[in-house]
Amino acid sequence: MRQVLTETRAADFARIALGHVEREFPNKLDHVLDGPGDARTPSELHPVFYGSFDWHSCVHGYWMLARLLARFPGMAPAGEIRALFDRQFTAPKLAAELAYLDRPTSRGFERPYGWAWLLKLAAELRRLDDARDGGWGVAVAPLAEAFADRFLAFLPKATYPIRTGTHSSFAFALALARDYAVATGDDEFLGLLWQKAVDWYGNDRDCQAWEPDGDAFLSPALMEAECMRRLLPEGQWRPWFDAFLPGITARRPETLFRPAAVSDRSDGKIAHLDGLNVSRAWCWRGLASGLPEGDPRRAVMEEAADTHLAAALGEVAGDYMGEHWLASFAVLALDG
Repeated sequence: MRQVLTETRAADFARIALGHVEREFPNKLDHVLDGPGDARTPSELHPVFYGSFDWHSCVHGYWMLARLLARFPGMAPAGEIRALFDRQFTAPKLAAELAYLDRPTSRGFERPYGWAWLLKLAAELRRLDDARDGGWGVAVAPLAEAFADRFLAFLPKATYPIRTGTHSSFAFALALARDYAVATGDDEFLGLLWQKAVDWYGNDRDCQAWEPDGDAFLSPALMEAECMRRLLPEGQWRPWFDAFLPGITARRPETLFRPAAVSDRSDGKIAHLDGLNVSRAWCWRGLASGLPEGDPRRAVMEEAADTHLAAALGEVAGDYMGEHWLASFAVLALDG
């Protein structure tokens, strides 16, 4: 049975994020401390994105809240979300985030995963601004522009993609950055994203999908296909997809149709595999939507999405080390 995003489920997910985006500790310090002997707290260095264990998880926690607010503006936690955004998306706090980014030592800060999520958040806030006559998206825009500029400077130098199921995935970053380029009407940025996708993945054929890795939360194979679906015109994407995954009706490669087994959810790396199952569902649903009605692959892909969601959706509200990030991927899977 197809799982959908209901208002009740959205409210539950929102409460999860509201419980951690302002939760300062525990915090992953390797990209928070400003130098030896720095005694500042995470919220002093990152006055907006200091919770959720690490910076990028806080960013996509805010994205999830924005998406849920857009989908269900009357849900029970909506007032708390609006108050949070009014409190956090202010010019002084965002200027401090931008100042951290401007340090010479921050050149590679959160590249490319955090970059992409910040742009995804900015795109969602722009849509909320359209519904409420401006505000949060306008405030975040300078920070988003700085990250877009980082992509524009970095991508031409990136000769080879990173094909991985973790934060360094270039396919994931391109897919999310595309949404920002479309939302802002930035044709230069969108063109660069398209060009890199074609350069990196355009000649890939007959994917063998040697996955999952033991700490993956993304499928390198499906994420690449979803990246190409988002960036290529339909007439280019379908022939590419036919050649990239030619065995879908036979459920090949088999590993893409079998949810990953999560043997120890107390181990944060192994628990990433719950995210893999959820993000595969997101990709399968997106890829199915790119095929015409009546294509026999659609039913196979939708079934694969449902199977992967069933394996992991119950883990979204688990312990803190899972819930600080997994709910965001559940919303991607349930709501695109």
